[in-house]
Amino acid sequence: MSEVMIGVAGIVVLVASIFLGAHVMVALSLVGFAGLVLLTGFAPALSVLGTIYFTVVNSFHFSVIPMFLLMGFFAMRAGIGNDLFDACTKWMGRLPGGFAIATTGAAAAFGAASGSSVGSATLFTKLALPEMIKRGYDRGFSAAAIAIAGTLAVVIPPSALMVVYGILTDSPIGDLLIAGIIPGIVFAILLGLTIFVVAMVNPKKAPRMAERYTWGERLWSLRLVGPLIVVIMAMIGGLYGGVFTPTEAGGMGALVTFVMAVIRARGLRGLQLGKTLLETVQLTAMIFAIIIAGLLFARFLALSGVSEAIRELLADGTLNVWVVVAIVTAVYLVLGMLMDAPSLLAISLPITHPTMTALGFDPLWFGVYVIILAEIGAVTPPVGINCFVVKGAAGDLVTLEEIFSGLGPFMIACAVMLILLLAFPEMALYLPHSMK
Repeated sequence: MSEVMIGVAGIVVLVASIFLGAHVMVALSLVGFAGLVLLTGFAPALSVLGTIYFTVVNSFHFSVIPMFLLMGFFAMRAGIGNDLFDACTKWMGRLPGGFAIATTGAAAAFGAASGSSVGSATLFTKLALPEMIKRGYDRGFSAAAIAIAGTLAVVIPPSALMVVYGILTDSPIGDLLIAGIIPGIVFAILLGLTIFVVAMVNPKKAPRMAERYTWGERLWSLRLVGPLIVVIMAMIGGLYGGVFTPTEAGGMGALVTFVMAVIRARGLRGLQLGKTLLETVQLTAMIFAIIIAGLLFARFLALSGVSEAIRELLADGTLNVWVVVAIVTAVYLVLGMLMDAPSLLAISLPITHPTMTALGFDPLWFGVYVIILAEIGAVTPPVGINCFVVKGAAGDLVTLEEIFSGLGPFMIACAVMLILLLAFPEMALYLPHSMK
């Protein structure tokens, strides 16, 4: 059997293992190591395995991941999501569909602090969905708005998923984080506009709020949100200006959210510091394991020649470049329905990244595009992981069928977002290029 055929067989075995229920990390590790043994022998394969483990664990870039995750857990423990929701409700609640728009705005801001789409979707389902239903909002539309708003968490920096992409593709992490700012803001605005248009066309789906708030009440609602916004802006500004590294930004964010959490929880006991640290370690370990397994599998594909063969097949000019983009987009949307984003990146990037860069696409732009695709896949029927998360958090308030039926307008907004990124790549590239 040729080396390329061994690589193809490895991909087939990997996909089959995942569909049969094997954990992605286990499947990537076993297939990658077995493939290396077939290609190079046991001793060289073991040497490659040891080198990858040391390189990954010893990498300074990895320290940013636990910092961002810790910042997110502290933000959740501090009840910052409640503060953001209260503030956004007072500022945007009177608009058509204002309660849902406020939820989207709060999810975008909370995402900048947590970086977790699942955490954001869970929090705002419990926080906002009962209130929206009580105010006469359509159940499916409300739940779908929360599910899609959760995806903003991994686009707007600080984003642990951007760090994962940077490590897997050897891209500059600071530039990647900055690249997500404008697309994340544009995506949030698109989702808000979608809610506004739906509310204008069919007010029964998202009726206006009856309450009115004074300017004093609006300004007072910012008393606890303001410090977090200042910290996030300082982190982004510091990264953009080259004042500190992504790891230093994450450390500063974690420290400030820790202080806020202690104040809100009135001590370390209310903060549940031990549980928070344990959850951070567990999630960090899971992400580390997936990345290490993904790098091992990528080394196997590279040695087999499969990555190069696929790159040549797709990028040799036979296929129109936009056909290749359409194929890559479809693959990410389908796979995004079936697995979490870190696993998806670990499996796909060894093939898609060299292909897209060979076609002339900027790796920073591709990082933003891929991460948005992965998160759109997380809400796309018939699987849509975020939709199941919302359903689980909502209990009997809404059915899964209602959530999927409410996604229609938001899928249009997602398509518009992808088209805008393709048509105007500077949306993602302007800020990082202006840092040079």
